[in-house]
Order: sequence, then structure tokens, then C-alpha cells
Amino acid sequence: MADQHRGGMGVGGGGYGDLHRGAGETQQRQGAMMTALKAATAATAGGSMLVLSGLILAGTVIALTVATPVLVIFSPVLVPAAIALALMAAGFVTSGGLGVAALSVFSWMYKYLTGKHPPGADQLDHAKARLASKARDIKDAAQHRIDQAQGS
Repeated sequence: MADQHRGGMGVGGGGYGDLHRGAGETQQRQGAMMTALKAATAATAGGSMLVLSGLILAGTVIALTVATPVLVIFSPVLVPAAIALALMAAGFVTSGGLGVAALSVFSWMYKYLTGKHPPGADQLDHAKARLASKARDIKDAAQHRIDQAQGS
């Protein structure tokens, strides 16, 4: 009897090995049932979504069938209105973009004129120096030609 309480192999069998084998079979059954439950849930959800998508498709077809005559009747009004709305929206977007660009240019000019050296100021100074040099060269060439013309 002491062997049976400790789990040894007694008269009735039922040792530790039998307990572990039974637990493994139970886990297999639970795993199979869990897989079946997942498959049933997925099939139910998939079927429900398929039915809903069919209902939405039917509703869309019915709505288009009802709305088409209304759209055809009002198209002489709706098409120009849609064009006008698109042009107004484009105008607002363009004016907003140009306004932002103007503000950034004014901000850059303010920084440049107050001596804060914004990005690109070096290029502007270099271009200004080259332009002044060319203007001096043209002035000197013109003065030289005037002097030649007066000397002749």
C-alpha cells in the first residue's frame, strides 16, 4: 500500500508513467479542440463579413440606381458647380502657398538687412560684387570710347 501512495508500480498499475501519459493525451485533445474552435470562429467571422460585404454591394447598386436619374437631371447645374468649387479651392490653396512664400521672403530680407546673415547671403554678396565689377568694366569701356570719339 505504501508503494501505491508514493506512485510506485503497485497491484493496480497506475504509476507516474500512467499519469504523464494521460496528461499528454489530455493536452492533445485540448489542442485539437482549440484548433477546431479557432477554425469555427474564423469561419463564422469570415461568413459574417462575406454577408455584410454582399449587403453593402447590394445597397450600393440600389443607391446608384436611384441616384442616377437625379444626377442626370441635375447635371447641367452640378457639373458647373463642381468646376467652380474646384477652381475656388485651387485659388485658395494657391493664394495660401504664395502668402507663405511671401512671408518667408520678407523674413529672409529682414534677417539679411539687419545683418543676421541668413542662408544664401554669401551667394548674394558674391553676385552683387560680380555685378558691380561688370558695371565698372562697362563704364570704363564706355568712357574710353567717349574719350576716343572726342579725341578724333
